[in-house]
Amino acid sequence: MIIDSHTHVDESKVVGWKDSPNKLIELMDEAGIDRSVIMTYVDVPGLDMEGLKYIAGVVRRHPGRLVGYARMHPYGKNAVSLLREAVVDLNLKGLKFHPETIAKPPYSDQSIALIKEAARLKVPVLFHTGDEAMSLPLKIGFAAEACPEATIILAHMGGYSHTNDAVAVAERYDNVLLDTSATPYPGKIREAIERVGPERVLFASDGPGCNPALEVAKIKALNLSPKEEEKILCENILTLLERVNSK
Repeated sequence: MIIDSHTHVDESKVVGWKDSPNKLIELMDEAGIDRSVIMTYVDVPGLDMEGLKYIAGVVRRHPGRLVGYARMHPYGKNAVSLLREAVVDLNLKGLKFHPETIAKPPYSDQSIALIKEAARLKVPVLFHTGDEAMSLPLKIGFAAEACPEATIILAHMGGYSHTNDAVAVAERYDNVLLDTSATPYPGKIREAIERVGPERVLFASDGPGCNPALEVAKIKALNLSPKEEEKILCENILTLLERVNSK
């Protein structure tokens, strides 16, 4: 089984996104991916307040193929209660932060409050990381330190210029995992596995923006042991998702 731990589905009329679930599922089938974690491109609360309900509805229409995360902005006064509703009532399985669209540091008081609520709900927190000022892995490390009870995932392993920092943050904080989506250096994925262990690396594609088949091929090209490959392609994210179901 292959589970993609980071993809997007959004059809928001407010901002004009057109990535339908059928588009993603076609790409999944081409790549041999069984299930994908999906999230919107918009933050809630924000311009489009229907993002959480939209993702929950897509998941209900595609049981067994899609799993939903809540992409959220921590600065609404009701953000914590919205996350609780997303997990408890809408059955979403994780929290997504994109620090650049939030335009605030990942370690702000409001962000920390939402991360701590995610930890209470047993859902992982996925952070976009990259070369942008608010998304630097070292900055997200401060959030990991402030919330040791939370599971924090660094998407893209730091992007183009901060991969070494992302791996170093994962080395320093046991509650940090790395997602392989759009990582331009397959050799760095192997290095991350060697430095933090295969249990803390998650396969992801960031599809449909990135080609899921190519992202799978990057993992296959590493010539990992069957057990390591199974952990990265499936077991690790499945463990996180099952933790949510056990609450």
